Amino acid sequence: MNEGLFEVEQMTVEIGYATPEEQVLRVLQVPVGATVQQLLQQISADAPFTQLDLDAHKVGVFGQVCDRQRVLVAGDRLELYRPLLIDAKAARLLRAQQQQQQQTD
Repeated sequence: MNEGLFEVEQMTVEIGYATPEEQVLRVLQVPVGATVQQLLQQISADAPFTQLDLDAHKVGVFGQVCDRQRVLVAGDRLELYRPLLIDAKAARLLRAQQQQQQQTD
C-alpha cells in the first residue's frame, strides 16, 4: 500500500501574540488551505494560548484585520490583537489634562 496516499500537503505559517511583558511567536505547520479559525483551533491547547479567550480576540495577517474564514497561505503571520485598555482618543485627552494640571501646579 502507498504510505503517501493519505498525506496532506503542509505549509509553514506563524502566529504571534504580545502582552506588555512578553512576545510569543510560533512557527507551525498547517494543511494547505487551512483557515484562520482552523489554526486557532490547532493552537487552543498549546501554552500560552490556553490562557487566552481566542474567540474574544480580533485577528489579522501582517497587520491587517481579517475574517476567521480567511484561507492562510504559506508564510502568513497570524496576529492576535489584545483589546485596548483605553481608547486612543481618550488616552490623548487624559495625557493633555495631566500635562495641563502639572503646568498649573
